[in-house]
Amino acid sequence: MKNLSYILILFFIISSCEDVIDIEVPNAEPRLVIDASLNWFEGSTANYQTIKLSLSAPFFDSQVPPATGANVLVTDQSNNVYNFLDTNSDGIYECFNFNPQLNQEYTLTIIYNNEIYVGFETMTSVTSIDFIEQNDDGGFTGDEIEIKAYYTDPADEENYYFFEFQGELETNLDLNVYDDEFVNGNQIFAFYSNEDTEPGNNLIIRNYGISKQFYEFMFLLLQQTSEGGGPFEVQPATVRGNCINQTNPENFPFGYFRASQATEVIYTVE
Repeated sequence: MKNLSYILILFFIISSCEDVIDIEVPNAEPRLVIDASLNWFEGSTANYQTIKLSLSAPFFDSQVPPATGANVLVTDQSNNVYNFLDTNSDGIYECFNFNPQLNQEYTLTIIYNNEIYVGFETMTSVTSIDFIEQNDDGGFTGDEIEIKAYYTDPADEENYYFFEFQGELETNLDLNVYDDEFVNGNQIFAFYSNEDTEPGNNLIIRNYGISKQFYEFMFLLLQQTSEGGGPFEVQPATVRGNCINQTNPENFPFGYFRASQATEVIYTVE
């Protein structure tokens, strides 16, 4: 009988905790999100480029709304104009005749909802990947696979790098940025490790030449992302990109406009 009383009390407690709690999450007005990366991979013409425009959405929304109906163009220093068209009305604006030139400054202009957004970036050169080194005794447990992508930094100049590692069975990219402040002119490496990596998996390794401004932007963004935290904790400060709203500066966009020469290696894990 005593045990039955305990069970009834426990049932009462559990039943009392089933009330639905509605949490009000503050919603801000949607902002334009600019994903504009003009990439010139070695061995390609880079004529085809895309710029993705979307709108910021509340935290609990499952879909990101595209920003359609915008006028998007990129202009180089010689006043060549490249139009980007959203032919599928999905927020992905395409250009088929882009002509990349190293050290050329490009201007991105977006007209959306009667407001003009502008960004500037220079096409930055990249260093090729020399070779890949694999270590099978990494991690805290000593049994994780670690990958090092070696590259040689040019001497007597300031360089910045943006690395992407994309595992064959992984949904998220592993991203990192590097500078040459203490390794100028030396052979150095970008590092990758994931406990799910298995022999036989393909790993796509991309290296992008980037500007100092984009390095600082991504460094802060990656630092905030790695700190974690739940949706109800105090959020870090907004990291602004290099695009401004000339019509209404208070309605600033999210995202970045980048122009990079890039290199890619596909490595099969041993």
